Amino acid sequence: MNTFLETDRLALRAFTEADADHLLALDNDPDVMRFINGGRPTSREVIQAQTLPRLLHDYPCFGTRGYWAAEEKDTGVFLGWFEFRPLDDHNPAVAELGYRLNKAAWGSGYATEGSQALIRKGFTDLGVQRVIANTMTVNTGSRRVMEKAGLSFLRDFSGDWPEAIEGSEHGEVEYELTRTKWEQHP
Repeated sequence: MNTFLETDRLALRAFTEADADHLLALDNDPDVMRFINGGRPTSREVIQAQTLPRLLHDYPCFGTRGYWAAEEKDTGVFLGWFEFRPLDDHNPAVAELGYRLNKAAWGSGYATEGSQALIRKGFTDLGVQRVIANTMTVNTGSRRVMEKAGLSFLRDFSGDWPEAIEGSEHGEVEYELTRTKWEQHP
């Protein structure tokens, strides 16, 4: 497998077409998708036509992809994925951090561990100057991961939700970490 990054417990690797079943299971867990689409199921057709192409996209400014399948390093068990992609395909200055892990991985520190490793790689190897992350205001679990990974609250904002889901009326939040701030406390 094409391993991009390893931590003590995680291996982050490039997605392949063979990951469709993993993604289908992940995106069909209503608890995992609660703050994404209100917990509605995702069809195999959507995984094939929309999700996989997004996850397989290469970013020229990084010379790599921006989405990584997360596996438990010792067992190879699929845990979910991490996003660390530039907002502009051709400019590495600002990268967006994200994660989606299966319920069995929640509460184990995997999201924080993977996020911190990606941030470190971004600032040391990929030319990133600023990392941002967004979530619904009511998604306290994700907000906590952002804070543990070193990001700080930046702002509240209202997103343009195609279909309102429970909690979307409270808006969204954005967190950030600059390279300068990270260098003070890596």
